[in-house]
Amino acid sequence: MSGLGGRVGVYIDVANITMNGGRGMRYDVLREFASRAGDQPARLNAYTSIDEDREEEDVDYRKRMDGFHSRLRDFGYKVVLKPVRWYTDEEGFEHPKANVDLDMGVDVLLQSRHLDRVVLVTGDGDFIRVVQALQNQGTRVEVIAFQNVSRDLREVADFFFSGYLVPDLLPVSHNWDERTSWGDVGSRVRGICYRFADEGGYGFLRYLRSAEIVADNLWITDTRHERSPWASAFVHRSQLPDDLNIEHLPSRRIFFEFELAPPRDDNSDSPSAIKATVAGRF
Repeated sequence: MSGLGGRVGVYIDVANITMNGGRGMRYDVLREFASRAGDQPARLNAYTSIDEDREEEDVDYRKRMDGFHSRLRDFGYKVVLKPVRWYTDEEGFEHPKANVDLDMGVDVLLQSRHLDRVVLVTGDGDFIRVVQALQNQGTRVEVIAFQNVSRDLREVADFFFSGYLVPDLLPVSHNWDERTSWGDVGSRVRGICYRFADEGGYGFLRYLRSAEIVADNLWITDTRHERSPWASAFVHRSQLPDDLNIEHLPSRRIFFEFELAPPRDDNSDSPSAIKATVAGRF
């Protein structure tokens, strides 16, 4: 991994992310996460579509788009707009099309020669060959996405990380005291179940202990390791969703959102997870 002043490029397929679990994603948090461990965000590109005809006719739509694009630029992103084109099928029905894959792929390949690491924020399997081309020229490629992520894309990347696990990247689904920071007792966090005892009806959830990731050590998943950014929370079956089939646990494909409560007893240092819901899954 690069770190300590390496140059990172972030390329976001906005429509793909928005339609697949990432609606409401905080682009400022994404920037911080992508440039963790002291890397410099040399390129920040967000690729999105715009319906120019609707923009002229619909004032509210124009204001929403202008506001969204302005926020992205405030965070340091270059907004790459792809006009929506309408096509008529054989039955006479019109369909919009604004595929950003080609633009994004070409930009990544051309600009990567000046980068140490590329972060693709998309779940689209069309980028598999782009990833392989980047790797062949010596560039490390990370992929961040939420739902409906191409399995082949996850496997070809040097590092895949679910957006659900990035602290504060998405808003939580329940009301809670916003003064409570991610990882503190009383906060709601997201994680996966890495261990579950069917007979006992309990298990453990792993989550990032803090929103401040100061080193690129996400690979240290053993929560007992002093350098690990991960923490564990005990969870009882009664705190998991009623409709969840616990035979599927443990699983890296199910992402839980849960509240951190005090340890279950005096002999435990791990907090308890309560009021868990399923935030998403592959």
